[in-house]
Amino acid sequence: MSVDPPGRGLRGLRGLRKPAKKRPAAAATPADATDGPPAPDAGAPSGGSVINATLYRDGHRLSTHETLADTFRHLRTTAGSMAWIGLHRPSSSELVTLASEFDLHPLAVEDALEAHQRPKLERYGDTLFVVLRAARYLDDPEEVEFGELHVFVGPDFVITVRHGGAPDLPAVRRRMEAAPELLDRGPEAVLYAILDAVVDDYAPVVAGVQNDIDEIETEVFGGDPRVSRRIYELSREVVEFQRATRPLNSMLESLTAGFEKYGIDEELRRYLRDVADHATHTTERVDGFRQALQDILTVNATLVNQQQNAEMRALAEAGFEQNEEIKKISSWAAILFAPTLVGTIYGMNFDHMPELHWVFGYPFAIVLMAVVCTGLYLIFKRRDWL
Repeated sequence: MSVDPPGRGLRGLRGLRKPAKKRPAAAATPADATDGPPAPDAGAPSGGSVINATLYRDGHRLSTHETLADTFRHLRTTAGSMAWIGLHRPSSSELVTLASEFDLHPLAVEDALEAHQRPKLERYGDTLFVVLRAARYLDDPEEVEFGELHVFVGPDFVITVRHGGAPDLPAVRRRMEAAPELLDRGPEAVLYAILDAVVDDYAPVVAGVQNDIDEIETEVFGGDPRVSRRIYELSREVVEFQRATRPLNSMLESLTAGFEKYGIDEELRRYLRDVADHATHTTERVDGFRQALQDILTVNATLVNQQQNAEMRALAEAGFEQNEEIKKISSWAAILFAPTLVGTIYGMNFDHMPELHWVFGYPFAIVLMAVVCTGLYLIFKRRDWL
C-alpha cells in the first residue's frame, strides 16, 4: 500500500519516542472532543453521523469541515494533505458518498454499514479495510460492553466507522495531534494508533474479568446459590471477548508483513510489533479465563452435588431415627394392648362367662397379662425394637 501522497516523502523515525497517550487537559484544543457521540463542539462538524472531518499536513491540523463535500474539495486541492474522517453509525447515503470519492470496495462498504462483523484485515487495491471489536468494562453492572470499529486506510485518508461507544477515538486523535512527528507518518500511523488504543483498552477489561472470577471463586466456596448463573453470564462475556481478541494476532502479523512489503518506516513497524505483543498477552489471558471458568463450574457442580448428598444423608438419618421411634412406640403399644384386651373382655359384665365365678380367675387374668406382656417385650427386644 502506498504510504504517502504524492510530493510527501517518509523521514526516518530513528530515535523517536513513543508518544504519551495522555496529556494535560489544558493543552486540549476546541476540537479535542471530536469523534464521539456527544453534541459537536466548535471544531467539529455539526450534522448527521459525521463526527469529525479534518485535514492534516506535515502532522498538523489544517482545517475541520462541516460536510463531506467540503472535506473532499479541500483534500483534492491541498497538496500533501491527509483526511481523517470519523463517522458514528453512518447512513447508507453517507457511505455511498465516501465510497464514490475514495473508491472504496462495495463489499467493505456493505460490511461497514451492516456491522456485526468478525475482526479481520482485508486489502482492496490501495485501501486497507480493518474491522476491530473494541471493549470496555462497566464497573456498576460488572459487565463488558463491546463496540465495533471499521477503519478504511488509503494513501491519503483514514475513515473510521464506529458502532457503539468504544473505543475512545477522541483520545486517539488528541494523542496523534500531540505528536505531529508521528502523525506526519501518514495513514499507517493513524491505523497504528487506533490499533494501539483498542488493544490497550482490553487491559481494564482483563482486570475487571479477573476480579469477577476472584469474586466467583469466593462465592463458590461460600455456598452462594446464585453463583451458577453468574458463572454462566461471565462465561458468555469471555467467549465474546475471545472472538474479539483471537483474530488480532493473525491480523497484526499480516499487517506487519504488509508494512515490510511496502517499505513502511522501521520505527513504525516496531510500534506495531509492540501492539502485537500486547494483543498476544491479552489473548493468552482471555484463554486462561475461559479455562478457569470451566474449572470453577466443575468445582461448583461438585460442591453442589456434595451439598445435595449431605442433605439427602441428613434426611435419611432423620428418617431412620424417626423409624426407630415409631418401632418403640409400636412395640409398647402392642405390649400394653395385651392387658387392655383381657381387661376389656372381662369388663363386659355378662352373667355367663368362663372363670367369672372361679376363685383363681383374677390371679389367672393377672398372670396371663404379665406373661403376654413379658413375651412381647422379649420378642421386640430381640429384634432391637426396644
